[in-house]
Formats: sequence, structure tokens, C-alpha cells
Amino acid sequence: ECRALAHLNLSRNKLQIEGASTLALVFGECTALTHLNLSENEIRDEGTSALSRVLGECKALTHLDLSRNNIGDEGAGSLAGILRDCSALVSLDLSSNRMESEGIARLRAAMGECAALSCLSM
Repeated sequence: ECRALAHLNLSRNKLQIEGASTLALVFGECTALTHLNLSENEIRDEGTSALSRVLGECKALTHLDLSRNNIGDEGAGSLAGILRDCSALVSLDLSSNRMESEGIARLRAAMGECAALSCLSM
């Protein structure tokens, strides 16, 4: 169990898709998680989709860094689908990924659901 875990930094750990999918299995239990840094892990669209299925359950999450993960339009769409559930999210870093106009448009449309978001890096 990780109910008391507030900060988790796993940047630059070569998690890739499999690691992201494995982490997704436990994130639903991390109810106190406020800061999550998974930058530079090559999680791609598939890993982002797996994480998105549970990140919406992390109601305390305020900072999410998924920069430099080779996330494309499919992954952006998965994230857009959960932004309304992340009501505490203040900072989202998606910089240095491979999102194009479709993924960016889906994220942009979902931003109105994320009232606390004050910092977005793309």
C-alpha cells in the first residue's frame, strides 16, 4: 500500500510502456499523492493510456510531469479524458513529446474542466 506517499519522482528510469502499466496497477491506492514525475521514461501512448485509467483516482494530485516520454495524439487523448477528474491539478508538464494538432486540440478542449490548472507546459 502507498496511501501516505505524497511525492514520487521516477524520472529517467527507463520505465517504458511495461513499467508505466505496472505502476498504473498501484496508483489507485496512492490517495495522498500530490507530485508525480515520470519524465524521460519513454512510456509512449500505450503507457500513458494505462496511467490515465487510474490517475483520475488520484484526487490529491497537484503536479504531473510526463515530459519527454514520446507521447503522441493517442496518449494526449487519454489524458484529456481524465483531466476533469483531476480537480486539484495545478501543474501539467507535457513538453518535448510528439503531440500534433489532434492531441493538442483534445487537451485544449478538456482544459476548461481543470479549474485549478495554472501551469501547462507543452
